[in-house]
Amino acid sequence: MTKPHILCVEDQLVMQRMIKIALASDFDVDTADHGLDGFQKAVKRKDNYDLIITDLNMPEMDGITMIKRLRALTRFSGVPILVVSTESETSKKTSAKEAGANGWIVKPIAAEKLLKAAKKLTH
Repeated sequence: MTKPHILCVEDQLVMQRMIKIALASDFDVDTADHGLDGFQKAVKRKDNYDLIITDLNMPEMDGITMIKRLRALTRFSGVPILVVSTESETSKKTSAKEAGANGWIVKPIAAEKLLKAAKKLTH
């Protein structure tokens, strides 16, 4: 059985690596360095990712804009999106939810919490 595929959109290399390591036992994880890169990788991929994990504050394209652009495409309507961000304000969470995010974890994150959220969103 193949592992579910996740796209991690994160501009901080250390956080990218931490997420990849935390999920490697159960998922294949691709990475993107910013929202535009993440959007392009998701659209170019033949099959949809099983989950997209994204930061909010990134260069080129922020996470909210990326979520909105993905959700505007029919093929991404059912792909779960998890926001992982240092932002914790209710207004940011509301904006992400309105854009189409399915969950939110505030950084710093425990690997176990991230793995549990990823499993919940992909099963």
